[in-house]
Amino acid sequence: MTRPFCDLIWCASTHHRSPEAAVDLEFVGIDPETGQSGSPTVWVEPETRDIVMQSYTADEATREACVRNTAPGHARGIPDHETVVRIPARMVPTLRKACDAAERQL
Repeated sequence: MTRPFCDLIWCASTHHRSPEAAVDLEFVGIDPETGQSGSPTVWVEPETRDIVMQSYTADEATREACVRNTAPGHARGIPDHETVVRIPARMVPTLRKACDAAERQL
Protein backbone atom coordinates (compact mmCIF):
# COMPACT_ATOMS: atom_id res chain seq x y z
CA MET A 1 0.00 0.00 0.00
CA THR A 2 1.41 3.40 -0.95
CA ARG A 3 1.29 6.14 1.67
CA PRO A 4 1.05 9.87 0.85
CA PHE A 5 4.38 11.72 0.66
CA CYS A 6 3.21 14.10 3.39
CA ASP A 7 3.16 11.32 6.01
CA LEU A 8 5.49 12.00 8.89
CA ILE A 9 8.40 9.62 9.37
CA TRP A 10 9.43 8.79 12.91
CA CYS A 11 12.75 7.20 13.83
CA ALA A 12 12.25 5.50 17.18
CA SER A 13 14.91 4.29 19.58
CA THR A 14 14.50 1.51 22.14
CA HIS A 15 17.90 1.65 23.82
CA HIS A 16 16.89 3.63 26.93
CA ARG A 17 14.73 0.99 28.64
CA SER A 18 15.23 -2.64 29.56
CA PRO A 19 12.73 -4.98 27.86
CA GLU A 20 11.30 -6.19 31.18
CA ALA A 21 10.71 -2.72 32.64
CA ALA A 22 7.06 -1.95 33.38
CA VAL A 23 5.75 1.05 31.46
CA ASP A 24 2.80 3.23 32.40
CA LEU A 25 1.33 4.99 29.37
CA GLU A 26 -1.28 7.74 29.03
CA PHE A 27 -3.45 7.23 25.93
CA VAL A 28 -3.51 10.39 23.77
CA GLY A 29 -5.30 9.45 20.58
CA ILE A 30 -5.85 7.18 17.63
CA ASP A 31 -6.00 7.67 13.87
CA PRO A 32 -9.37 9.35 13.23
CA GLU A 33 -9.84 7.20 10.12
CA THR A 34 -9.10 3.95 11.91
CA GLY A 35 -10.85 0.66 11.40
CA GLN A 36 -11.00 -2.08 14.00
CA SER A 37 -7.33 -3.14 13.93
CA GLY A 38 -3.82 -1.94 13.17
CA SER A 39 -4.55 1.66 14.06
CA PRO A 40 -1.86 4.33 14.40
CA THR A 41 -1.97 5.27 18.09
CA VAL A 42 -0.14 7.77 20.32
CA TRP A 43 0.61 7.60 24.05
CA VAL A 44 2.80 9.57 26.49
CA GLU A 45 4.86 7.95 29.23
CA PRO A 46 4.31 10.32 32.19
CA GLU A 47 7.57 9.44 33.97
CA THR A 48 9.90 10.17 31.04
CA ARG A 49 7.55 12.38 28.96
CA ASP A 50 8.46 10.18 25.97
CA ILE A 51 5.94 10.02 23.15
CA VAL A 52 5.20 6.40 22.23
CA MET A 53 3.73 5.62 18.83
CA GLN A 54 2.29 2.68 16.97
CA SER A 55 2.04 3.11 13.22
CA TYR A 56 2.78 1.61 9.82
CA THR A 57 6.14 -0.06 9.28
CA ALA A 58 8.08 1.97 6.75
CA ASP A 59 8.65 0.27 3.41
CA GLU A 60 12.14 -0.35 2.06
CA ALA A 61 12.07 2.75 -0.19
CA THR A 62 11.32 4.94 2.83
CA ARG A 63 14.03 3.28 4.91
CA GLU A 64 16.53 3.83 2.08
CA ALA A 65 15.48 7.50 1.85
CA CYS A 66 16.14 7.87 5.60
CA VAL A 67 19.60 6.35 5.17
CA ARG A 68 20.38 8.71 2.25
CA ASN A 69 19.22 11.67 4.34
CA THR A 70 21.07 10.85 7.55
CA ALA A 71 21.28 13.68 10.08
CA PRO A 72 24.50 15.71 9.76
CA GLY A 73 27.26 14.34 11.98
CA HIS A 74 25.62 10.93 12.37
CA ALA A 75 26.68 7.59 10.91
CA ARG A 76 24.74 6.46 7.86
CA GLY A 77 22.14 3.81 8.39
CA ILE A 78 19.48 2.87 10.90
CA PRO A 79 20.97 1.42 14.10
CA ASP A 80 19.79 -2.03 15.19
CA HIS A 81 18.03 -0.52 18.23
CA GLU A 82 16.01 1.94 16.09
CA THR A 83 13.28 1.66 13.46
CA VAL A 84 11.44 3.87 11.00
CA VAL A 85 7.65 4.10 11.02
CA ARG A 86 5.20 6.22 9.04
CA ILE A 87 2.72 8.41 10.87
CA PRO A 88 -0.21 9.56 8.70
CA ALA A 89 -0.27 13.36 8.27
CA ARG A 90 -3.84 13.33 9.60
CA MET A 91 -2.29 12.35 12.97
CA VAL A 92 -0.56 15.76 13.35
CA PRO A 93 -3.29 17.09 15.71
CA THR A 94 -2.90 13.96 17.86
CA LEU A 95 0.88 14.41 17.92
CA ARG A 96 0.38 18.00 19.07
CA LYS A 97 -1.84 16.71 21.89
CA ALA A 98 0.90 14.24 22.82
CA CYS A 99 3.51 17.01 22.90
CA ASP A 100 1.21 19.10 25.10
CA ALA A 101 0.61 16.12 27.41
CA ALA A 102 4.37 15.50 27.66
CA GLU A 103 5.02 19.15 28.52
CA ARG A 104 2.33 19.09 31.23
CA GLN A 105 4.34 16.34 32.95
CA LEU A 106 7.23 18.79 33.61
